[in-house]
Amino acid sequence: MIVGVLTLDLFFPYAHSLKDKRRILHGFKDRLRRHNVAVAELEFQDLWQRARLGIVTVNSHASLVEEILGHVLADAGNLEEAEITGQEIRYA
Repeated sequence: MIVGVLTLDLFFPYAHSLKDKRRILHGFKDRLRRHNVAVAELEFQDLWQRARLGIVTVNSHASLVEEILGHVLADAGNLEEAEITGQEIRYA
């Protein structure tokens, strides 16, 4: 069993409140459901322009885990209201 963990740091330059940030994150999390991953906000819950997300997937094939996390990164890169400021992928 291969576990892939993607830690993603996001910056929301146009967010003016926590409500704006939550709206953007909610939409992003909805889009990630099609990839069958688990998503949690790990840090910066009280900051309205930053978020750190933990995204996890599990599969018996390393190539599928890599592919899924690649799709997640592509979706994050396509966010119009957020910028990726950091990313880290780990496998276990």
